[in-house]
Amino acid sequence: MKWSEFLSYELLRIGDWELHVGNILMTGLVVMITWLFLNILRRVIERPKFILDNIDKKRRHSIYLIIKYFVWVITLVVILEVIGVKVTILIAGSAALLVGIGLGLQNIFADLVSGFFLLFEGTIKVGDVIEADGIIGKVVEINLRSSEVMTRDGVTIIVPNSKFVVEKVINWSHNNDSVRFNVEVGVAYGSDVEDVIQCLTETLKKHPKVENKPLPFVRFVNFGESSLDFQLIFWTKETFLVENVKSDIRRSVYKELNERKIVIPFPQRDLHIRTGGDNLKG
Repeated sequence: MKWSEFLSYELLRIGDWELHVGNILMTGLVVMITWLFLNILRRVIERPKFILDNIDKKRRHSIYLIIKYFVWVITLVVILEVIGVKVTILIAGSAALLVGIGLGLQNIFADLVSGFFLLFEGTIKVGDVIEADGIIGKVVEINLRSSEVMTRDGVTIIVPNSKFVVEKVINWSHNNDSVRFNVEVGVAYGSDVEDVIQCLTETLKKHPKVENKPLPFVRFVNFGESSLDFQLIFWTKETFLVENVKSDIRRSVYKELNERKIVIPFPQRDLHIRTGGDNLKG
């Protein structure tokens, strides 16, 4: 069998439509070329050396995803043409069906459109730490219909993209990788305030996860019921695991205060018990 005869060998016939071996081979070639192109493009975009060097990594990933989806759509159209399916005729013939499907899948289409908005606007990017419905998590992947968010417990939540566009979402990493947090501590009345502030400030500066710019500082916030209340203000890039950082700071503060003989008080109550015998008249 000649090569031309092999390529024109008929595999399937439906009415006037025919599927040949050449169509299958050409389809595989188109998919392979697309896959290789996207892999090279991803390396160029996400590991830039010249043009995209001033664009942050998260934004570059969003750019890659947008191009990826458009390339695959174009590839799908090319594949349909290769196997002999006319896209214009297909769309015209299924217009009524598409309208019916669209009415039943409004939420899915809303999620798809929201996915494009997220990728184009860049308000939420892969790697961002977000808070929604009281849950804090890191964005692991942004797909067209939904996104994957991993919580601090290591649980992956699948979130529809429309939720990020329509509802209120806090993005802890939107403007800067370094975010401000605070830890509160109270010391006993009679403690030297300046000594306490110095002790707490030095403790903050010693922590490896606390940023030096902006400088951390300590604020004297209140005369509490049983303590002088202070607030340790600091910036860190460990937004996702900040509770671990806070725990380390509290441990260091407790140790430093103990070494300086500064007391951390606890609420105390005096309980007076009255017996009813004194009020009885016999």
